[in-house]
Amino acid sequence: MAGYAPLDGLAATVAAIAIILLALVSLAGTSVRRQAVEAGMARMTDLCELTGIFDPHQLQDVFGPPDMDQTWRHVRMVDIAAARRPLGHLISNDAVDGLTIAVAAASFFIRHPLVDVALVTALAAQVGGWLAASRLPR
Repeated sequence: MAGYAPLDGLAATVAAIAIILLALVSLAGTSVRRQAVEAGMARMTDLCELTGIFDPHQLQDVFGPPDMDQTWRHVRMVDIAAARRPLGHLISNDAVDGLTIAVAAASFFIRHPLVDVALVTALAAQVGGWLAASRLPR
């Protein structure tokens, strides 16, 4: 198979499978966080992941103080979309996850150097999102 040498054959397949698994887990986690916000039970970790704001003080500056049980009942998805930072898109954006899944799936059927570049970019986006999420406050 011709293509970008580091991603020939088995390496490309493993990278594509890893991208799909990482994106599916990210989609599931984002869905759970959105449900918590819509139910009025958003905690700091939910807001941090969805917005990309890692500092609890900045989070309070944007959304105000939490309630007595450390939840933000008044925050809605519209508020989160307005406050979202670039890292928030990298960590929990359904469009980014869907696009990386599409690139990984296409790489199973199309062998072209541009698809290999797209596959490396998709892998970098997924790994970058997971590394950024590891910095979230607990």
